[in-house]
Amino acid sequence: MSFSDNWSVRSRFADPDYQLVWPRSLFVAEAAKLLSERALPHWDDRCTLLLVHAFVSGYQGGPQSEFEDTMAVTSWVAGLLFTPRQQFLKDLMDNADQLAEDSSHRRPYYRERKAGPRGVTALDDKAVVREFLTLFGELNDTGYFDKRFGVPCEEGPRDHDAIEFFFRRELGVDNLWPLKLDHLLADMDLFFDVVELLHDHVARPSTRYMHGDWDCGWHHEDFEIAPGRTAYRWRVNQILERSLLGLRLADEGDDIGRLVTVTDEARSELLHVVITRDGAPADQVRHALSLFRQRGADRNQKRSAVAALALVLEERRHDVLIDALAKSDRGALFEIANNFHIRHQDSKQKRDYEDFYLDWVFWLYLASIELTNKISDEQAVQPRGKRQKSS
Repeated sequence: MSFSDNWSVRSRFADPDYQLVWPRSLFVAEAAKLLSERALPHWDDRCTLLLVHAFVSGYQGGPQSEFEDTMAVTSWVAGLLFTPRQQFLKDLMDNADQLAEDSSHRRPYYRERKAGPRGVTALDDKAVVREFLTLFGELNDTGYFDKRFGVPCEEGPRDHDAIEFFFRRELGVDNLWPLKLDHLLADMDLFFDVVELLHDHVARPSTRYMHGDWDCGWHHEDFEIAPGRTAYRWRVNQILERSLLGLRLADEGDDIGRLVTVTDEARSELLHVVITRDGAPADQVRHALSLFRQRGADRNQKRSAVAALALVLEERRHDVLIDALAKSDRGALFEIANNFHIRHQDSKQKRDYEDFYLDWVFWLYLASIELTNKISDEQAVQPRGKRQKSS
């Protein structure tokens, strides 16, 4: 590819109609999976649906249009690894780092360049609910809830009574379906329940066909739960990040798909590193995390979470840490948990402390566990006889 051709590709991928509405990693994973399954029937149709789901709509051009304009090869050609359309998807996947995930990442217009970027106004509760319902309508129209609710079709219409019963059974609320702005806005806790409930029942269709007999449009099939949930979480979190609610749908851990309190990027990275580690301690840490960051977690739940982390450190006190820290230093790790009302029920323990101290101790212990993980990894590759044991 020449320099001018390469520049053209880079410019095209930066266009607004190439804006992703999925996390970039999900698009790359789904594209790679589809390219590895090139013998599937109706491959071109599957790819079209992938592009419909992964990229912004409302433009005349864009990946779907360009894909459909690319020559279709209906028969195998000797020496051809990819058909032109398959090569188009591969090029798109290979250049995914140039695709924008966030629509705010655009070149500023004249007034912004002259006066500086406009201040970002946080969404209020009404705007959050309204944007969520718009997102739900979009996903609903593209088949993401057909696996659970059925296909909207005159031949076999959705049973709205059954859907109403589903919400009533799961949430104990009458007259929730169809979802309405005023109803959800009047009870934000109910709205949060709906957000979590729909996460558990979303699934991305990977195929579709036009049902022409009743002129009802696309029927979706071959649903995949994991990518559907990933896309749903990402889209919902895009809305929540623009609000002051301080919540997001967890992407990993025992509480995946549940609304949790927001943390900064550094602590989020620490969480990811610790809870994606294999082994029993990671199971205990994931349990502690789900207790600590759940929506509305109270003092007792946070104290239990800190106690669970202290137990992990206690288990490593006499094996992992004995070779890394002196005895007095090992004991210092537990002074907070032992002297404050966290682990033990002792009248001598300090009880009159603010809740934010629990937050501090939780993150301190989580970082300490990651430290012991690194020490354990080093010990695993270093013969015990060559370690310098601390006194």
